[in-house]
Amino acid sequence: MSDFYSNNTNNDTNNTGDTGSYTSESTNTSQTSSSTTNGSYSYKKDEINQGESYYQWSPYDDGRRNKKAKKSSGFGAKLGRTAAIALVFGLVAGLAFQSVVTVSNKFLKEDTPQVAQTQQASSSSDSGKISSAATATTTSSTVSTDVSSIVENVLPAIVQVTNAGLKEYMTFFGAVQQPTTSAGSGIIVSQDEDNIYIATNNHVVSGAETLTITFNDGEAVEGTIKGTDSSCDLAVVAVAIKDIKEDTLSEIKVATLGDSDSTVVGEAAIVIGNAMGYGTSVTNGIISAKDREVSITDDDGNVVTNSLLQTNAAVNPGNSGGALLNAKGEVIGIVSAKLAEESVEGMGYAIPISYAWNIIQQMVDNDVVSELEASYLGIAGRDITSEMSEQYKIPVGVYVAQVVEGSGAEKAGIETEDVITSFNGRKVTSVNTLNNIMKYLPAGSTVEVKVAKANKDYEEETIKVTLTHKIESVQ
Repeated sequence: MSDFYSNNTNNDTNNTGDTGSYTSESTNTSQTSSSTTNGSYSYKKDEINQGESYYQWSPYDDGRRNKKAKKSSGFGAKLGRTAAIALVFGLVAGLAFQSVVTVSNKFLKEDTPQVAQTQQASSSSDSGKISSAATATTTSSTVSTDVSSIVENVLPAIVQVTNAGLKEYMTFFGAVQQPTTSAGSGIIVSQDEDNIYIATNNHVVSGAETLTITFNDGEAVEGTIKGTDSSCDLAVVAVAIKDIKEDTLSEIKVATLGDSDSTVVGEAAIVIGNAMGYGTSVTNGIISAKDREVSITDDDGNVVTNSLLQTNAAVNPGNSGGALLNAKGEVIGIVSAKLAEESVEGMGYAIPISYAWNIIQQMVDNDVVSELEASYLGIAGRDITSEMSEQYKIPVGVYVAQVVEGSGAEKAGIETEDVITSFNGRKVTSVNTLNNIMKYLPAGSTVEVKVAKANKDYEEETIKVTLTHKIESVQ
């Protein structure tokens, strides 16, 4: 382990609860190439969620062979040839049509549904909440060859997110700030008596001076950031129910969440979001892969690594934070990124909803603790990526480079060269993950921590750690 410690050039990151965040993504930023290693795709923040044109192949693209014209042999011959051509054309057209129908039916065949909806949010529309009638689930055994009815019933749960902020640029005369506007998407996932809550990406809301939420009926309302987690690129925006018109409240819905763990490769997938900032649009395809490890380096240098769903449904700038749906109209992912290179086509990614929901729910249910109540673990750590794990034969997680004397970590038995792999029930892949979890935990909280012990050949054990006050610990 000392070999790893001496050769690793990353700076120690103190676990103080401070976090980094993405900046907003412009919808017309140019794209550069990315690197691919062992099936993991690593690319910078300015390389994600960029659009590219998709060439649609046509069976008529190959052109026609030049043939010598033959002399006509009279009206009867012409009529015979015309009849033959018509007969052949009819047979070919009929076969082609049947093939399309067969492929479409096979591709989109589900036990379901014309529509799929959303969780019930309220039993009373008179109280100014989302109508329960609007959230009733409807299913049908009829196999549909298009997605229009599914989309029609899901659109009321999808919103457009407009981020207005300031960006600093370096010029000959020094740093200057200019106003910027970027577009993203969001999904209505929950509500209480006072607010509706919208799940989106952290990079969609990062750096916002103001956030405007536009509902499916065109009504626009200001939203506030309820919580963010830059380690998994998730955020929650709250919109006060009192600020939403009654007509809009009667139309919008809370999305139905599916089970992304049960998703299978090859099943139908639909992407809904604010593509290019032009308004809500729909693309469809299939689930191309599961558990794709994608690493993105944000503007603060934090490496964000997640296991994502991959789809070939077109993902474009502005789709970030939008919904990846199955054929039942259930949300199975939150669109996050795409791999965009000249040599790559149809590789979009979404955060699986089964993983994201617990994090979203924590942001909905809890507020970030104040500086006075902020908790402190008491380590300096370094990220162990999957590549480093393979090289040094240690688990993925946070390598403990230093333990602060008198801290909760020391009292619980965490030692230098140990690796923290799980914290408070959540898998840990970076110091940034730890910080994002801890910002919702006040000092005095006792959490379960899985630690791979260096002195036991990195055998994992679960210990309980009582977090101390951040301010007391750093004095």
